[in-house]
Amino acid sequence: MRHGETLWNEESLIQGHLDTDLSPTGIRQAKAIAEKLVVDKIAAIYSSDLKRSYETAEYLAARTGHKVITDSRLRERSLGIFEGLSMEEVKRKYPHEFNLYKTAGPDYVVPGGESRRQQFERAIDCIKNIAECHIGERIVIVTHGGVLNGLFRYVLDIPISVPTRFKLFNASINNFFVEKGTWLLGTWGDVSHLRDIGVTVKWIDGD
Repeated sequence: MRHGETLWNEESLIQGHLDTDLSPTGIRQAKAIAEKLVVDKIAAIYSSDLKRSYETAEYLAARTGHKVITDSRLRERSLGIFEGLSMEEVKRKYPHEFNLYKTAGPDYVVPGGESRRQQFERAIDCIKNIAECHIGERIVIVTHGGVLNGLFRYVLDIPISVPTRFKLFNASINNFFVEKGTWLLGTWGDVSHLRDIGVTVKWIDGD
């Protein structure tokens, strides 16, 4: 799942590897996730070690009694000099780097950050490693939009160079299965658990 909404999501600021707090809405989203999943038989809960993901996972763990297992490979893409800024600010402050970010392809490394391909490879390796440790079990992984974007592409065999033409909401639940070594997508972007808490579902980028 994607973590709950953060204060920086509300302001459309680029987070990357920076730690940011869940917003009041994000806390309500995390509690709604816990309410939905507590009835499931969960073997383990994993999370990115960034605060926004870990805190989202903690609300579920408090209900299930699990210890959240963190892994830095589940982090969002590091965007270096862009972090803490809005995209409009990046365009003004770093026009050359912004143009390369948009046009140079998946191997472009933002100064001080990493490429889309680097993030994709570390995150997919991590998720596959986790799955191999839990054959026949149901697990939860709380992570970021960029990581889930990569997993979606991996499972459906969509090259990371292809522009994104799908959306992913904060606190959405996404079900994947592994059958005889083959990864399958079950459901994508489920936000039905947010309907009863009065949260307007909106697409917020800048994870």
